[in-house]
Amino acid sequence: MTFSHSVGRGKVGKRILVRTSIFIVWIGLLTGSWACSKPLANTPKTVEQVDLDRYKGLWYEIARIPNRFQKHCVEGVTAHYSFDKSGQIAVINRCLESDGNYDEAKGVARIVDTRSNAKLEVSFVSIFGNPIFWGAYWIIDLGSSYEFAIVGHPQRKYGWILSRRPKMEKKQLESLFSILKSQGYSPSDFVMTKH
Repeated sequence: MTFSHSVGRGKVGKRILVRTSIFIVWIGLLTGSWACSKPLANTPKTVEQVDLDRYKGLWYEIARIPNRFQKHCVEGVTAHYSFDKSGQIAVINRCLESDGNYDEAKGVARIVDTRSNAKLEVSFVSIFGNPIFWGAYWIIDLGSSYEFAIVGHPQRKYGWILSRRPKMEKKQLESLFSILKSQGYSPSDFVMTKH
C-alpha cells in the first residue's frame, strides 16, 4: 500500500493527516514568530492614517515587484477589499493567466497597527478555516482621494502600485516611482502590469 493510498483511510490515515496539519501549523507559528522578532532597521514609513472604509473596493495593479505567488498572472491583476459580516477584511485577488482563464485567490487581512490602519497582514492559506502564513501589507503612500496606493513590505521584498483605474498617467507614475525610491525601493525592480 502506498502512502498516498493510505492517507484519509482508517485510523492510520487520519493520524497522518492530523500530525501533518499540526506540523504545518507549528512550522507556520515558528516562522511567524521568528519573522516578528527579527529587528527591522530602516523600514519603509507608512502613511499616518488610512480610512479603511475609503480604502475598500476595487484596485487595479499598475506595477509590482515580481514574486512567486503571482508568477502565473499575465495581465488584468486586481484586488478587491471588503468587510464581511463579522467585520473581517475580505480580500479577493484576480488575474488573467496565459491560458485565458481567470485565477482568483480569496484571503483575509487583519490590522496590525490600529493607530494608523496602515500596517496590515494578509493570508491566503487556512487550515480548518483558520488563516495561517500571514504576510506584511504596509500602505506606504496613498492619494488624497484614495485614487492610488503604494503597498510595501518591511524588508522591501514586495511592492505594488495600485490604482482605482486600470491606467495611470505617465507623470503620476513617475511621481510614484520617486516616492518608492525615497522609501528605499529600486524602481527598476518593478514590472508594469498589462490591462
